[in-house]
Amino acid sequence: MAMQLGRGGGNGRNRYKPMAEINVTPMVDVMLVLLIVFMVAAPLLTVGVPVDLPKTSAAPITAPEKPLILTIDAQHKIYLQEMAIDQSEVIPRLQAITLNKPDTVIYVRGDKSVSYGEVLELMGNVVAAGFTKVSLISESLDPSKAAATAPAGRSR
Repeated sequence: MAMQLGRGGGNGRNRYKPMAEINVTPMVDVMLVLLIVFMVAAPLLTVGVPVDLPKTSAAPITAPEKPLILTIDAQHKIYLQEMAIDQSEVIPRLQAITLNKPDTVIYVRGDKSVSYGEVLELMGNVVAAGFTKVSLISESLDPSKAAATAPAGRSR
């Protein structure tokens, strides 16, 4: 407890008084350190390969488990999560990862410079392999929300 010297009196009774002010400097220091940590960590939370997604006004989909993400970038390279793979390897790798569970959620991300037919061909191959929950991912017109379309196995 901080003490303050009294100004008067020779009897010594009121010589020391408790200080009623709170020192907030340590709290401000801790908050600034936390702010810097979050500012450094925030860019690392982005997922996957950087692609320029098309925009849509569809409502976002919430998924209870982590989905698999297939990406076609502007150079027409295919990625499974963040690993580049050949188109002939897509189905065998998906089947190996999902242990042939057809209800596994698979998202397809395609750069907007890639033709619609190429994205649809990849999506069709995944559906033809027996996966029923395949969805396209796009950016929302509202930048505060990320959006994906309805699963391909249910409605198109």
